[in-house]
Amino acid sequence: MNRARPHPHDVLIAGASLACGLIFWGLGLTMNQGTRLLHGAWVLLPLCAIAVLELGRRMYPRTALLLGTVCLVADQFTDGNLLTAVMFADLVYAAVLYGTDASARRIPVVTGVVTALSTIAFLIAFRQAEALLVGAVIALITVTPAITGSAVRNHRKAAEAAELRAEQTALLAEMDRTQAVTAERARMARELHDMVANHLSAIAIHSTAALSLDDPKTTRDALAVIRENSVEGLAEMRRLIGILRDDSGDLEPAAAPTLDGLGTLLEQARTNGLDVTLDDTRVPPEGPRAAVSLPAPVELAAYRIVQESLTNALKHAARGEVRVRLAQAEALLTVEVTSPVGAVDGPRAPGSGAGLVGMRERAALLGGTFSAGPEDSAYGKIWRVRAELPVPERESA
Repeated sequence: MNRARPHPHDVLIAGASLACGLIFWGLGLTMNQGTRLLHGAWVLLPLCAIAVLELGRRMYPRTALLLGTVCLVADQFTDGNLLTAVMFADLVYAAVLYGTDASARRIPVVTGVVTALSTIAFLIAFRQAEALLVGAVIALITVTPAITGSAVRNHRKAAEAAELRAEQTALLAEMDRTQAVTAERARMARELHDMVANHLSAIAIHSTAALSLDDPKTTRDALAVIRENSVEGLAEMRRLIGILRDDSGDLEPAAAPTLDGLGTLLEQARTNGLDVTLDDTRVPPEGPRAAVSLPAPVELAAYRIVQESLTNALKHAARGEVRVRLAQAEALLTVEVTSPVGAVDGPRAPGSGAGLVGMRERAALLGGTFSAGPEDSAYGKIWRVRAELPVPERESA
C-alpha cells in the first residue's frame, strides 16, 4: 500500500461526501434539534475536517478514526450535518478493514461497549423510551460499520489464504513434475549406459587389437566379436527406443533383463576375452531354483550391476579370473563382482566413471548399499564391487 499519497477511491469518497454535506447545509438540513452552542457556518468546520481525514482512511486508519471521533463530538455542539456522521461511520469501517490485527479485534468491542453505555446514559438522563432510538443511531454509525469491516477483512484474508494455497499447490506440482522428469532422465541415462557401454567397450578393444596386429586369424576373430557386439548393441538400442516411444506409462519395460539371463551375459563376457565364473548361492538347500523369487526392480538392478562390473573388468582388469557371486539371505540380495588389479596388457577402452555412479544410484533407489574399490585378498590385489539390495518380504520366496 502506497502511504505517500491518498488512494484515488479515498479522494473520490472525501470529495463526494463533502459536496453532499455542503448541499445539505445549503438547503438548511440539520441533524441536531434544539439550542446548540454554535450555529450557522460552524457546522462546516467538523464537516471539512472529517472530509480531510477521509483522505487518510487507508494510509493512517487508526489516527483518522481517533481524530474523526473528535470531529463527531464537535459536530454535536453545532446544528449537525448528516454527512459528518456518515463519514465517521466510514472511518470506523476503514479502521477495521485496513488497520492492524489488534485494531480489527478491539474496535468492534469498543464500539459495542460505547453504544451500550451511551444508551444507558440517555435512558437515565431522559427517562424516555425514545432514548433507545438514540442508541440505535449510535449503533448504526459505530457497531454496524465495525462488524461490516471485520467481515470484509476476514473474507479478504480467507481469499488471500486460498490464493496462497493455490500458488503453493502449483509450485509443489511443478517441483514434483521437475523431479519426476529429472528422475526419469537419470533412469534412462543409466539404462542407456548399461545397455551400450559393454558392447561399445568390446568393439573398441577388439578393433584396436585388429588394427595393431598383422595376423589374418586374429583380425577375423576380432571382426566376428565386433559384429556380434554391434548386433547385440543395436538390439539393445532398439529396445530402449521402444521404451521411450511407449506411452503406456510403464516404468519398466516388460522384457527387462533378469538374473536368469546372467548365463548369456557371462558367455558374452567370455567371448569378449574375460575369464568369468559364477557362484550363485541363492538356490535353496531343498527345492528347485524357482523357489528364489525377486521383485522385478531388484532383478533389473542386480543384472545391471553385474553387467556394468563386467564392462569395467573388460576395460580395466588385469589378466585373471573375474568372479561373480550372488547370495540371498532372508530379505537381502548380495551381488559381488571381483576382478584382478595389476598391469593391463593389450588395448583397453577409456572409462568415464559414469558406471560406478549408475550402480550406486541403482542400489540407493532400492534402499540398498553399494561399495567399490581395491582390496587385498588370498588371490592378490583385487577390485571388489559389492551391492546389497533389500528384498520386500512379500516378494521373497
